[in-house]
Amino acid sequence: MRIDLRQAIHLALAHNHTLRAERTLIVQSQANQLSASLRPNPVFDTDALFLPVFNPSRLNADNFSVNGEFDAGASYTWELGGKRQARMRAADEQTGVTIQQVHNDARRLTYGVKRRFIQVLLAESNLRFARRELSSFQSSLKISQEQYKAGSISHGDLLKTQLQLLTFQTDAIGAQVALKRALFSLRREIGFGALPAQYAVIGRLRYQPLRRGVTGLEAEALRRRPDLIAARREITAQGGQLHLARANAVPNLTTTLDYTHIYGIGNLSAYATIGIPIFDRNQGNIALTQARIREARQFAQAVAEQVVTSVRGSYAQLRSNNGIVRLYRSGYLQKARQSLVIAQYAYVRGAASLLDFLDAERSYRTVELNYRQALAAAMVARARLVETVGTQHL
Repeated sequence: MRIDLRQAIHLALAHNHTLRAERTLIVQSQANQLSASLRPNPVFDTDALFLPVFNPSRLNADNFSVNGEFDAGASYTWELGGKRQARMRAADEQTGVTIQQVHNDARRLTYGVKRRFIQVLLAESNLRFARRELSSFQSSLKISQEQYKAGSISHGDLLKTQLQLLTFQTDAIGAQVALKRALFSLRREIGFGALPAQYAVIGRLRYQPLRRGVTGLEAEALRRRPDLIAARREITAQGGQLHLARANAVPNLTTTLDYTHIYGIGNLSAYATIGIPIFDRNQGNIALTQARIREARQFAQAVAEQVVTSVRGSYAQLRSNNGIVRLYRSGYLQKARQSLVIAQYAYVRGAASLLDFLDAERSYRTVELNYRQALAAAMVARARLVETVGTQHL
């Protein structure tokens, strides 16, 4: 199975267990919305009094009609002050907050998948380079063996060349292990059930210049970041809670309708009860919710400042990493390759020492590996900036 970055993100959003668990919070919040919309149930009560259970001879219809008492009634509590509407509004606003929080978790997961995916690309690139360098050095080793047979180099120089082969073999094995680890980490990030144990990725390390300014990115982040949207909606949600707390200060009205049959006569009675809010007017919950509104405002402001700081930091990091990549691409890569080719050419023809050739080989390997690392770091920094802004791409 082979997947590209887009497919990896799609699989992670569908199969990551942590995100799937977070999505159930939306369902739970929607269930709270349903509960908030429910009205109180009516209450039915009935009783039978003065039954001559210890005098069986009087257990007849005439005695029940004349001497028994039977009551049946129904009562209902009427919610006053707009409590139901306030509950529904508060629950709906809380669902909006929860949805944005889950979107923020998805944003973080997307960045995590991108970072792991880039690590796989880096490991693959390093493995290809290590194998290519191993093959190239093995060719050089064959030339050294021929030179030794011809008496052009000493036995000591041949041993040094043979020992240097161990470095290339170790690099190839280490790169292969690093690739397996990176693939495992990516599979764990996506979800074990989404990918088989043996899979590969599609893509390569590549440089992408940044063409947008930090001011526009800041404005977009302040408009799109789901955690900031959630923080702002929390202010509105707490406002709904305040409205509910004030509605709960209004007492409910309970009405009752009873039918009573006694001494052969049927009577109908009606009752109404309502509390008098003299002492308890829900002052504590109202004050608590007002404090939470102030807290939510301060938290939203803190999140906005953190968003701006993160965008500026990620932007500066990406510019720095892109600058390093441009340095390598401006000529250092080409110079490292030319230096190796010249040293190898001179060594084969006896115009350069073995140490000069090995030194050029080490310099070339260092430059190539550092370039790949810088390229991967720039791609990760770009993914980080995308995640910080809260967009899909730059």
